[in-house]
Amino acid sequence: MSNRNIFFLIIGLDALWLALQIGELSISYNEAEILRGNFSFLQLLVNSSITLFGQNDFALRSPMILLHILSAVLLYDISKNYIKVQRNRLWLLIIFILLPGVISSAIIVNSAGLILFGLLLFVYIYENYSLKYSYLLLLFYMLADGGFAALFMGLVFYSLYKKDKKFLLFNLLMFLSSLFIYGIDTHGSPKGYFLDSIGIYAAIFSPIIFIYLFYTLYRKYLTKELDMLWFISTVALLFSLLLSFRQRVPIEYFAPYVMLCLPLVAQTFEHSYRVRLSMFRMNYRLAFIISIVLLLINSSAVFFNKYLYYVIEKPKKHFSYKMHVAKELAQELKSMGISCVETDAKMSKRLEFYGVTKCNNYLLEEISTDFIKQDSVTISYKNRVVYSANVTKININ
Repeated sequence: MSNRNIFFLIIGLDALWLALQIGELSISYNEAEILRGNFSFLQLLVNSSITLFGQNDFALRSPMILLHILSAVLLYDISKNYIKVQRNRLWLLIIFILLPGVISSAIIVNSAGLILFGLLLFVYIYENYSLKYSYLLLLFYMLADGGFAALFMGLVFYSLYKKDKKFLLFNLLMFLSSLFIYGIDTHGSPKGYFLDSIGIYAAIFSPIIFIYLFYTLYRKYLTKELDMLWFISTVALLFSLLLSFRQRVPIEYFAPYVMLCLPLVAQTFEHSYRVRLSMFRMNYRLAFIISIVLLLINSSAVFFNKYLYYVIEKPKKHFSYKMHVAKELAQELKSMGISCVETDAKMSKRLEFYGVTKCNNYLLEEISTDFIKQDSVTISYKNRVVYSANVTKININ
């Protein structure tokens, strides 16, 4: 099979697998907030999909899957400038789509998937077209989402390195404008979350890849092999880690920037592997195989996450619990002839997406899964009860 066919096979299987996951998830409270909260480009994108396809899970998640597929294609194209062997570019593509953080951004409605696509699109436009298109794209990013502020900051340092005054002033203006429009979160008392941030990065990339990623950025610095990808990734990573000494950092805003350096990681690994004799390549092969195996295990845990309820004592400790229950609960209520309830604010917003609105006719109160009554509404996954609630009809005079 040709490399071109393998590429399309990988992309096709990735899209199919993600599409199959749509039915496994419910809308989360944060996603409901994006749809009904303050205006954003992401909100416009998802609501346009809902207008086109109706209010359902496919319409909710298909824009994120589309952005993910486009991101994968852009990454593969960009990597041509860094990786000589086409087969290795295919391996980079596989690693990219198996990263837990990438999988999450492909099916969860948040800024991460949009920012990752935006970053890859900018790099592609910058490397292949006139600079005027890059200026227009950056201006659009400044207006579209505050998450692109770190891009402007990285490009400020890149411009200083390249001594490009015009590009420097433009990105400095974009950065300050972004801060003025969207602000920066400095709430809460100072508290260190540095180790927490490191742990989240390791979970997003898998430990071995994150360690090698850090090594690659440091090595590039020592050898002075600095390009735009290096500046964007390094500045975002260091800024997020420095900020974590004071407050909890929303890693979903910074992880896409660090993912941007994956072609550099693959380039460094390819070079280190090729310059060694066959007898000294075993450690590199072993590290690569272990990384792929860990990625497969991590991605399987994401895709088959409902089976984890078998081993988790408290369902709410499940990492995906906030994206479960609501859809099934709405279906159960509708089967009882109930189309509106009074319940806690977060669940109410989630149920509204599935057609169960807010009213004072019925009261929905969650109860412990350890004390289930016969007339309770229960939601189970794989024969394990994960949610239970009482529904009480309220007499209205």
